Amino acid sequence: MPFISYAQNFEDVMLWRALKLFGPGRYIDVGANHPTHHSVTRAFYERGWRGINVEPVEHYYSALCEERPGDVNLCLAVAPQASELTFYEHRETGLSTLSEAMREIQQGAGIQFVPRTVQTQRLDSICEAYMPLDTPFHFLKIDVEGFERQVLESMDFMRWRPWIVVLESAFDKQPDWED
Repeated sequence: MPFISYAQNFEDVMLWRALKLFGPGRYIDVGANHPTHHSVTRAFYERGWRGINVEPVEHYYSALCEERPGDVNLCLAVAPQASELTFYEHRETGLSTLSEAMREIQQGAGIQFVPRTVQTQRLDSICEAYMPLDTPFHFLKIDVEGFERQVLESMDFMRWRPWIVVLESAFDKQPDWED
């Protein structure tokens, strides 16, 4: 089967070069967005890999459920605490965010958001529920528009150890993080 890249920056090609001898395997995609368009995990799914897709935008979540029935699909966001947070949604792009700083930057560029409340879970809680400890965890992809640090803070990397972490850094220069 020829390898077709669906990812925006060929991240799936680079992952496939590193992991093709080890699959089918397991992944977690935080900020999964659309199941095909700009998807880092689509080509892996087509080859029998399975994983967990976390996507708080409801129409993208529904599309994931329809197109990826073999995956675990969760309509929530990842944060350091299980709670509710304000999510700034832009329905037609992958620019939705929990980050106030990113929202301000994007609004300054003319992007309009609809704020809504979303449920959050810690990434290690998601792993506890869906990622067996005795199964290799091949890669973790995080693309959450400026909320990456908080997602990382929600993971117990001593317990769940992905072989590769693919992390989008939304800021050229990191803003001053609140402690």
